[in-house]
Amino acid sequence: MEKHPVVTRQEWLIARKVLLAKEKEATHLRDKINADRLALPWVKVEKAYVFDTPRGKKTLAELFADRSQLIVYHFMLGPGWAAGCPGCSFLSDHVDGALPHLEHHDVSWVAVSRAPLAEIEAYKKRMGWKFPWVSSFGSDFNFDYNVSFTKEEQASGKAIYNFEPLPVPANPADSELPGLSAFYKDESGEVLHTYSSYGRGPEEIIGTLMILDRAPKGRNEKSTMDFVRRHDEYEATPKLRARGQ
Repeated sequence: MEKHPVVTRQEWLIARKVLLAKEKEATHLRDKINADRLALPWVKVEKAYVFDTPRGKKTLAELFADRSQLIVYHFMLGPGWAAGCPGCSFLSDHVDGALPHLEHHDVSWVAVSRAPLAEIEAYKKRMGWKFPWVSSFGSDFNFDYNVSFTKEEQASGKAIYNFEPLPVPANPADSELPGLSAFYKDESGEVLHTYSSYGRGPEEIIGTLMILDRAPKGRNEKSTMDFVRRHDEYEATPKLRARGQ
């Protein structure tokens, strides 16, 4: 942990106001980015995607339920995986409490993974989540939205993630990667793709990280989210208290 000087309240206040000016600048920049995001052009979804759900097969349009907006979280859970990605699980721990607010605001949230539905349901039950989660197994959806990759794509350098080619040779573990996509359904039922974000793009959804950023030790990490475990695994993991000592 960085050694911090201990100063008078007045000295602290001076330093805090300098930081406050930067925080306000970041807030105004975020507002501008949000406006630019809303101003993006949209793309018509031409392909007829079908998903396996607990209530049978549904199209992308049907995942909206009775709302006009849909957020899809591309959850890393591939066919045959023993468990979902810890980082995706960390983000998903923050979703259930937001659902009533999103749905009241005309937004549906759905997680999509390439694992078969039975494997999704088993992991969802383990985690105790309630949000909708469907399977794109056998569909092009994950591949078209650049979150799943074949071995051939990874080997040839044709795999695109976060709008750039993945490094070659690619890490075999990166056959599935996370992301978030947004869609709009107009009055005629036409579905349009409005936005996608990958890598650390959806990080602001993870409220725990935003709280940690304001704690004295911050995220207390050596690499991005290296402290994160699935929420039922923390009891078997040593606490991070010693890292800052």
